[in-house]
Amino acid sequence: MTCQPRMKMSVFSVLLLGVISTLFVPSAVAQTGSWLTHAHDAQHTAVSTVASQPLARIHWQTPVDLNPPTGEILIHYGSPLVTAANTVIVPVKTGTNSFRVEAHAGASGALLWMQNTRYQAPSAGFMPGLGVTIYKNRLLVPDIGGLVMARRNPDQTTGSVTDLAFYGLANYKADPTVYDQNVQINTPLTTDANGNLFFGFLALGSTPVGLVSGLARIDSTGQGTWVSAAALSGDSSITEVAMSCAPALSNDGSALYVAVSSGGWGHGYLLELDSTTLAVFNKVALIDPSSGEDAIVTDESSATPTVGPDGDVYYGVLENPFPDHNDRGWMLHFSGDLTQTKLPGSFGWDDTPSIVDATLVASYTGKSKYLVMTKYNNYIGIGSGNGRNRVAILDPNTSQDDPIIPTTKVMKAVITQLGVTPDPAGGVKEWCINTAAVDPFTKAVMVNSEDGNLYRWDLTTNTLSQKVQLSSGIGEAYTPTLIGADGTVYAINQAVLDAVGQ
Repeated sequence: MTCQPRMKMSVFSVLLLGVISTLFVPSAVAQTGSWLTHAHDAQHTAVSTVASQPLARIHWQTPVDLNPPTGEILIHYGSPLVTAANTVIVPVKTGTNSFRVEAHAGASGALLWMQNTRYQAPSAGFMPGLGVTIYKNRLLVPDIGGLVMARRNPDQTTGSVTDLAFYGLANYKADPTVYDQNVQINTPLTTDANGNLFFGFLALGSTPVGLVSGLARIDSTGQGTWVSAAALSGDSSITEVAMSCAPALSNDGSALYVAVSSGGWGHGYLLELDSTTLAVFNKVALIDPSSGEDAIVTDESSATPTVGPDGDVYYGVLENPFPDHNDRGWMLHFSGDLTQTKLPGSFGWDDTPSIVDATLVASYTGKSKYLVMTKYNNYIGIGSGNGRNRVAILDPNTSQDDPIIPTTKVMKAVITQLGVTPDPAGGVKEWCINTAAVDPFTKAVMVNSEDGNLYRWDLTTNTLSQKVQLSSGIGEAYTPTLIGADGTVYAINQAVLDAVGQ
């Protein structure tokens, strides 16, 4: 449980690609080719605005961990980002719990600059990564003490660096040691279309301003506010924003979605908040759709909410009782105002679903405008798990009997792909993605596997039409795939970032 050659385009083709981009991608990133945050955008759709290159060879590689563990890698590495100018921003773990950010030229992999951060990853079952984001010409990086470093001009070899503090920079400067020891950012950073910044933080001890673990917001002028997770949920047992849960924004930016939990392997809620004031619009308890018990929100997960084109919200959890669903969890599904609980998906553990326009799947004849792509692993040796690990495209509005617990209705699997490589333990090697890049231009999804290969899943033919070997294969916590401004595909395998293309 770990994780075609380019052709000249006609005027019609160019217009068609523009229409596809407009349909799929929020205006802040449309047409730029950039990948600015975890799962591409503030809705976490993971939909590219440029066509991916064929998966023919590795262009360049760079480590994302200078001190990787021996054997299985239980670390959630932060998602690389790509600017519109094709600079690749790479979060790098440099020691046991130390980090820096590197910038590489997308075409060659040449190192452009490095920036150290004093960020400390919180303690968790799977080590959280360094979750950076970009807004216009500013790279935003988590730092120690709950600070955020803002580096200007990430495409240039030099850029000024300033600090932001959600509780006030003057307060930090008055007693930096206390904040350094007691405050940690525990989620990737998310920005909205106006440059407002959102993230979760932990307060591990007392601070002069009385911080309590919760959600922080820093506006575009640098002014910060925060609200405790307990206050947001109205439940005193809630202790934190869910570990590694990057906040998501509604399509119009007015609402913010984030999960909160009681920590460890606890229970939790999904919240809809006013993105300006952090006032609670609505909340919903995260419930196992089969047992009716509180679902498990675990700090081993990197699941984040995804917002669909219709405003529906998706968020992955573990099942309770565990492992009654073979450790697959559930992909919970709600209306945008969280007042309606809709069909769940049959896999949710450590997964941020990707959005797939229904027209991309040639065999689909249903009525949904978009579909949802998730992992569909079925872990060998856990419950009735048979090791037939898959990826799946699901119809969020059409039901089928759950394949593990048939009395529970789940989203219908439209197409699936079984893993390729046999696993000595039984079945096939796991798919290894926590967010998979969708390419609407070539009608494909980029999926990484623990067999060491990166695959192109062709949605027209439902085949794994291309692959590139990245490593000999290793068990690891799930990793992101993404597509750069020039169509290069990026994937992390065995603690190395690979740039793959034609």
